Amino acid sequence: MSGNYAAQRNADVVTIGESMVLLQPMSEGQLAYAPLFTRSIAGAESNVSIGLSRLGRKVRWIGRLGVDPFGDMILHTLAGEGVDVSLAERDPAYPTAIYFKEFKGYGDPNVYYYRKGSAASRLSPEHVKPEWFAGARHLHVTGITPALGPHTADAVKHAMKQAKSQGLTVSFDPNLRRKLWSEEEARRTLLELIPLCDLFLPGLEEAEFLLGEKTEEAYGQAFLEMGPETVVLKLGDRGAVGFSVERSVRVDPVRVPRIVDTVGAGDAFAAGMLSEYLDRGEDENWLERALRTANAMGALAVQYRGDWEGLPKQSELDRLLEGGKDVTR
Repeated sequence: MSGNYAAQRNADVVTIGESMVLLQPMSEGQLAYAPLFTRSIAGAESNVSIGLSRLGRKVRWIGRLGVDPFGDMILHTLAGEGVDVSLAERDPAYPTAIYFKEFKGYGDPNVYYYRKGSAASRLSPEHVKPEWFAGARHLHVTGITPALGPHTADAVKHAMKQAKSQGLTVSFDPNLRRKLWSEEEARRTLLELIPLCDLFLPGLEEAEFLLGEKTEEAYGQAFLEMGPETVVLKLGDRGAVGFSVERSVRVDPVRVPRIVDTVGAGDAFAAGMLSEYLDRGEDENWLERALRTANAMGALAVQYRGDWEGLPKQSELDRLLEGGKDVTR
């Protein structure tokens, strides 16, 4: 679709990344013997897009999809969630990616990707256009997209620089996927991208992967020295801690009665964080509020199967943060 149309629709946040079709067995057990599957969509950036849209934010998702029914499904699902997909590109030469989850009844699900040679893996700096960021306030990217193809890392780097040149702030979630690239390449590329962001969102395991074993405070200081104004370290069942030049803030997790599926929890966290980040203004307490919101979003996400289905609307999130219960009948 035309860039003029996109420029007329302002966006709070632009996300860039790969969305895939997700197939999940309807029963627990080994994937090889599952007779029936449910169908959904997945992808870190589209998960964040849906999360932000449900919180009332205007979001523009940029991605490359095949000219196939799976690509149609992804666009229809995102558009149905209120996400602007007018600048998504379709590539007739390469397919939309697929991935499978395997639930064994314990621990995190096993994940199997079929994304090599996908339309998204062909993303290159030449695809990045100024109209992607027209009328937008913020860009969110992850460390998944740089791992997808021969030129995707350069494309993400170019997109971050382009967004900054057009006045956007930028957030970066390393979202390490060891199955997609070598550890040496991953470490080098992720470290190169950190200085290009304003808000950096690593998990504790990712921080250790990038810098070796350190204290949480040392991680925060080291990442701040690389360039971001704010660093948020996700600590899993111990909550999260945020760092800025002026202060550090630690917030306890939101306890949940059950954990069904942890995939997508980090994206839910990012959506909650970004929603508050956009309204920070001159509020000195924004970081603590953002961490509480982000923790609540992550807690809600792990209680549902699927990468985004459990993401709340703003009214539902407010009730959780205020300690209330939903009216169900």
